[in-house]
Amino acid sequence: MTGYKRVLLKLSGEALMGDRGYGIDPSVIDSLANQIKTVVDKGHELAIVVGGGNIFRGLSASANGMDRASADYIGMLATVMNALALQDGLERVGVPSRVMSAIEMRAVAEPYIRLRAVRHLEKGRVVIFAGGTGNPYFTTDTTAALRACEIGAQCVMKATGVDGVFDKDPKKHVNAKKYDELTYIEVLNQGLKVMDSTAVTLCMDNELPIVVFNMGEDGNILKALQGEPVGTIVKG
Repeated sequence: MTGYKRVLLKLSGEALMGDRGYGIDPSVIDSLANQIKTVVDKGHELAIVVGGGNIFRGLSASANGMDRASADYIGMLATVMNALALQDGLERVGVPSRVMSAIEMRAVAEPYIRLRAVRHLEKGRVVIFAGGTGNPYFTTDTTAALRACEIGAQCVMKATGVDGVFDKDPKKHVNAKKYDELTYIEVLNQGLKVMDSTAVTLCMDNELPIVVFNMGEDGNILKALQGEPVGTIVKG
């Protein structure tokens, strides 16, 4: 098999709300589920970390006076809601999946256990990691990098709404320049909005490439997995 066998896909919570501005858009879930089904049917092993910003943003609440730790815990619970919605979409198209939460809630999700997650992947199940790292002050970007290292993923795929990494916001600047390839150090030194600095540093220390691509284009997940030049790749 060319490309990557086992990858971790990082989805923002905002990606799930579509054009609604808040919450979860069922049509986005359906589209994602069908793309993921294609990936799994090709024999790739896929784990997912999903954010919670479409429901609650801990950092924003903290800036408005809420205790940061409390706000982050609420944000972690929001990721569980997104994970369950995504699991429902996957099960409806016949893709077996498991939600594993860093915060224990056994009625709706398995507790996160590294070796169990690996076994699920080996059996062809999609594993959705929820609850962040289980600790406040860490983003879901950092969770994605951490879980990818733990499960032996070959790549972190960061799904975005644009075609890769640009030197400035392409939605605001028509002359924004897209990068095809970057080093970790370039991302850190230039402050490029790929993932937060903790996540990028963790990937750099473990030589884990990051592929940033546009989730809005149907088929891009499979193309990125198969090693086709989609978006921007960040590596050593």
